[in-house]
Amino acid sequence: MPNTLTPIAASLMPAGIEHWLQEQSVVVLLVLAAFAMAVVIKGADWLVEGAAGIAKKLGMPEVVVGATIVSLGTTSPEAAVSVLAAFNGDAGLAIGNGVGSIIADTGLIFGLGCLMTRLPADKFVLSRQGWVQVGSAVILAGLCYFLWAIQGNDATIPRIAGIGFVVLLVGYLAISIKWARAHPSGEPHVVEETDGTVHTDHEIHAERGLGLLFGMGLAGLALVIASGDLLVGSVTIVAERWNVPDAVIASTIVALGTSLPELVTGLTAIRKGHPELLVGNVIGADILNVLFVIGVSACAAPLPLIDLSAEMPAIILLVMLPTMLIMLFYFRGCIALASSKGSFSKWMGVPLVAMYFAYLIVSYAVSV
Repeated sequence: MPNTLTPIAASLMPAGIEHWLQEQSVVVLLVLAAFAMAVVIKGADWLVEGAAGIAKKLGMPEVVVGATIVSLGTTSPEAAVSVLAAFNGDAGLAIGNGVGSIIADTGLIFGLGCLMTRLPADKFVLSRQGWVQVGSAVILAGLCYFLWAIQGNDATIPRIAGIGFVVLLVGYLAISIKWARAHPSGEPHVVEETDGTVHTDHEIHAERGLGLLFGMGLAGLALVIASGDLLVGSVTIVAERWNVPDAVIASTIVALGTSLPELVTGLTAIRKGHPELLVGNVIGADILNVLFVIGVSACAAPLPLIDLSAEMPAIILLVMLPTMLIMLFYFRGCIALASSKGSFSKWMGVPLVAMYFAYLIVSYAVSV
């Protein structure tokens, strides 16, 4: 049976576990998937609690913690997969992985978040990190189209460009710390216990040391990533056995699987009363998918923009990059509207989710 586990699962999951999954019955795989989902949710709880506690301890806005610490954690597996792929001669995976994740993070995750609740819009943060988000994507797209214009089907992102992205990454992290110090965290959230006792989250997190909060966040991140791989791997094998076409698997289960950490973490942040983390995580993940995932991968090996073996060789240039830019400029417009009101309206999520599913349909159509 062919291996169609997600890139993260296939690259980071031990070969023995991958082979063991292939040998299990559909019933066992579905039980494993249910168990993995429960662990993913628990891991996301720990990650959100740890991140929120760190924000309070350090006096940083939660949106900044989401855009730096949390997004670094949730994008690290994608960076590892992309770098390994580049070293192993499959460098084309890196840019598709990075751009595809931006589309999923912005369209699906932020879009769903908007539909679920009125997400807060911190004008100070969004007018800074928000422009870095759009700017990094425009630089990437401009570079890709310039290289395509002068190199044609041989267009590749060179190592020097990867080094430039990494330099920008260091600058982004440094300036984010400076911005965070200039904009301390806001009012504490009020938490009501089941017995009616009311506390603020400042009081709750004061009982936990910074080391414990970091440990809780890291443990939660590890659970989200590991059990997320198990979940998507199990569901993928079940889909194969039910004769679901490979193109459908690739454009749905695999595409969603690469952004599962951000999705579960974001939805958990809303459920636990920390929606700022979702906003920050989406913005930070979009930035890091360019500067970190694609940047480090290009340092490892030049990244080809054209795949002549694919049904649509220029899908990155003709479908993925245009979709990314349309989404991000729309998102930028939403930020402008939301900043004056202090929150994103629920209707803003509708076009984002619609664009995401339209992208999936087009990706499927050009893959068959």
